[in-house]
Amino acid sequence: QVQLVESGGGLVQAGGSLRLSCAASGRAFSRYPMGWFRQAPGKEREFVAAITWSGDNTYAADSVKGRFTISRDNAQNTVYLQMNSLKPEDTAVYYCAAVPAPYSSGTYTREYSYNTWGQGTQVTVSS
Repeated sequence: QVQLVESGGGLVQAGGSLRLSCAASGRAFSRYPMGWFRQAPGKEREFVAAITWSGDNTYAADSVKGRFTISRDNAQNTVYLQMNSLKPEDTAVYYCAAVPAPYSSGTYTREYSYNTWGQGTQVTVSS
C-alpha cells in the first residue's frame, strides 16, 4: 500500500512560485500514475495535473496550463508540482493521489480514478 505525504505549501504573493512535493512510501510507487488536485474553501475538489507512471507524459488543467508543471523522480519516490505565476485564485489545499493502475500510460483527470490520497498542503496566494 502506497502512502503519500505532501509538503512545500505556504504563503506567497501573486506572481510568485512554489514547488510542492509528494513523498511516497512503498516500493510500488514507481508503477503508478499520479495526480495533483486542489480544493478551495467552499468549492469542490478539482483536477490540477497528472503524470504517467514513467513520467513521459503529463496533462494539466486549462486553468494552470503554462504555469504549473508536474514531474516525478521515481528513484526518490517523489512527485512534484512546480507552480509559477501564482494567482489568488490558486489558493487551495493541494492533494497528491495515486491511481491503482500499474504501468498505465494514461493521465487521469477524474477523482474516482484515484484510490490513495495524501493529507494535503495549504497554498495561499495573496494579492
